[in-house]
Amino acid sequence: MPHTLLLRLPAPGEEDTEWLSLEESGQPATAKQRGPLSLAAAVGRSAKVVVLAPAAQILLAEPELPPGSGVKLARAVPFALEEQLTEDVDELCFALGRRLPNGRTPVAVVSRSVIQAWLAQLAGAGIEPTVLYADISLVPENPGQTVLWFEKNRLAVRRPGALPFAVELTPVAEALVVAGVIRDPLAESSEETAEPSAPESVVLYVTREDWALVERDFQALAGQFASLKVQLLTDGALPWLAGDLPTTRAVNLLQGEFARSTDYGARWHRWRTAAILAGALVVAHVAAAALQIHQANRETRLLDEQIAQLFSQTMPAETPQDPRRQMQSRLDRIRHSGPGPEYFLHTLDALSSALATTPNTKIDSLSYREQALDMKVTAPNLAALSQLSQLVGKQGLSADIQSSAPVEGGVEAHMQVRAEGAKAHR
Repeated sequence: MPHTLLLRLPAPGEEDTEWLSLEESGQPATAKQRGPLSLAAAVGRSAKVVVLAPAAQILLAEPELPPGSGVKLARAVPFALEEQLTEDVDELCFALGRRLPNGRTPVAVVSRSVIQAWLAQLAGAGIEPTVLYADISLVPENPGQTVLWFEKNRLAVRRPGALPFAVELTPVAEALVVAGVIRDPLAESSEETAEPSAPESVVLYVTREDWALVERDFQALAGQFASLKVQLLTDGALPWLAGDLPTTRAVNLLQGEFARSTDYGARWHRWRTAAILAGALVVAHVAAAALQIHQANRETRLLDEQIAQLFSQTMPAETPQDPRRQMQSRLDRIRHSGPGPEYFLHTLDALSSALATTPNTKIDSLSYREQALDMKVTAPNLAALSQLSQLVGKQGLSADIQSSAPVEGGVEAHMQVRAEGAKAHR
């Protein structure tokens, strides 16, 4: 679907409307179309609708307004434009743009009855405009030339850094004189005339049909311009005006009592299905998260029960208060209470070296606890046991023969090897 529908209302006395579908990038999605509003409405249902109204019924100005905003600023506009207004202020609608760097504020003025008629015409076709601009406000500005747009009997003029305006007058020469684009030959012959202004460089935009009607007039006036360049609008004016839409600073007439209202009921109907699906997705996500939390809590309870059972088996003398924390505390104390596995390995290494130099001596069993190695040793005689004890002692350990008894082929003894200073145990 097109992102924007650019629609141009017919001038007084005309019936057909022009419209153009624009993509999101601003490029035309289709060729310009012309016909009754009912046909444009079919395209505009799902698009942003930009409406261009005939500038002949709109006054564009840039008065110097006092500081302020909102209602206070709006009340000052009629007084600033008093000399340019021909109707009763109460019958007019004033729309304001953003204040410019030069301190002036763009203003668009239109009769309340005229804008009401436009909106009624659009509403009758089922079209709700997003914005409403004067058509000539989209005439692009050229920094080095005066831009002219001729259409039927209307001449639009836009000079660099100035507001566009339109003159509805024939013939072309008189329209150009009134617009100040060329010199007035009658004024030049007058003695009171000030020094004439320099000729302007002009670029003229016109359709083939209109150019055929005014080509001779412009050729006859070519000497009145510093330069004249003609650009034919082969697809009509609407695609040309659309080019200035993305960056336009045109004043939106839909302000105050005519500000665009939002039909929340229609929008809800349009997005209802998507909202329901999104709600269902959120509910499913919450339900899945709740199930995961329930399972995690159940696994935690089972783990706590297992820890409590193991605590009762390993530490029956302690009262279980927080078994998980109590067991962790006991493990930490054991881990930091003395030498770790490296001491046990050192003891085995020392014992292995001593046995290598004590023939016919073997270890029948051993156990290690509290920094002491208890073992049952078989040796050929007591002298061999004494030699083993001395060899272990040279490794920085203490080796005590705690008991011995004669057996067939030698002596069987109970020996304990421990670090110097470690308590002996039985």
